[in-house]
Amino acid sequence: MVKYNRVLAAKYAQTYAIKPNPKYYFFDTVGGDCTNFISQCLYAGGCSMNYNKYYGWFYINSNSRSPSWTSVNYLKRFLLSNSSPGPVAKICPINELEIGDIIQLRQTENDFNHSLIITKIEDGNIFVCAHSLPALNKPLSEYNYIEAIGLHILGYNL
Repeated sequence: MVKYNRVLAAKYAQTYAIKPNPKYYFFDTVGGDCTNFISQCLYAGGCSMNYNKYYGWFYINSNSRSPSWTSVNYLKRFLLSNSSPGPVAKICPINELEIGDIIQLRQTENDFNHSLIITKIEDGNIFVCAHSLPALNKPLSEYNYIEAIGLHILGYNL
């Protein structure tokens, strides 16, 4: 497994949190852009794409991408079960996460519906960047949610 560059992922997040990267389609008006943004951050951190059409993690353009690139729940499933190319994660308590790790929120009674990336940890406080509701180093404590899950990025497979 190859080491994930947490610093590069966080810098990418801070650069494009408010103004999206024009190299990627902005899905904000068609279901939300939060997980597309998180996938971009993981890719910026060095994670290799997995071009399996149904079970991979990749983005070529807005019409050619894997479900895991843009869907909260498909990304979680991919990260936790991946044994082929691409990023790998494990569930971790929120207070044990690091910069570059992912937090997913369940804000309604239904499935998890929002993805965030940790960009700063200061005095035990977690700060995140996100899309859909643009956030640049926003305190996690300012989010309303029913449940949060921490995804610690272990690295990525080539």
